[in-house]
Amino acid sequence: MIWCVEDDESIREIELYSLKTTGFEAKGFADGKSFFAALEKEKPELILLDIMLPEMDGMEILQRLKTKRETADIPVIMATAKGAEHEKVRSLDIGADDHLVKPFGMMEMVSRVKAVLRRCGKEKKGTLLRAGGILLNTEERTVSVDGERTELTLKEFELLRLFLEKPGAACSREQLFLRVWGDNYVGETRTLDMHIRTLRQKLGKYGDMIETVRGVGYRLEENP
Repeated sequence: MIWCVEDDESIREIELYSLKTTGFEAKGFADGKSFFAALEKEKPELILLDIMLPEMDGMEILQRLKTKRETADIPVIMATAKGAEHEKVRSLDIGADDHLVKPFGMMEMVSRVKAVLRRCGKEKKGTLLRAGGILLNTEERTVSVDGERTELTLKEFELLRLFLEKPGAACSREQLFLRVWGDNYVGETRTLDMHIRTLRQKLGKYGDMIETVRGVGYRLEENP
């Protein structure tokens, strides 16, 4: 979960949208008060923190985060104004992990988030599978679509996992049955089609990424 602390609603919504459509779960806050209230209940993987905030500015928030043992290890990326080098130096001294200079592009923001997570060891290799706005965590066995958690059945999860592991590759019906149901399955062959149909529905606008390969089976479109 990535948290964005930004008082400008339009910027905050763009940040959240960009993170969610690249597979992250994200939550936004307009000020330090609401941010710290939420922090009492859960901890994010990373915080994107604007410096210019009402009442409690980003520097004060960063200082409080880094002086408390339970929050000191949360990576923080600061958003600073162009030319404000003194703010950048000060925040680095306090403990910020990286910086974004406003105005910044959303692709740069997402890339920096991924880079900081890698450096801090927050992104576990081999456990996250992504395609479009779909994110599957093999370790936690969770799926999110555009940052929103989506509940799948065991069979739906295994089907999606197989597709994400082999993007663009056609999977035969036999392969899918063997991998998901096992070689002892006895039942209707239409069971597979029914599961694919419900899986597509649960994936929303990304459901069409699962394509029917006539005479073979199914595949996940590699580039939506």
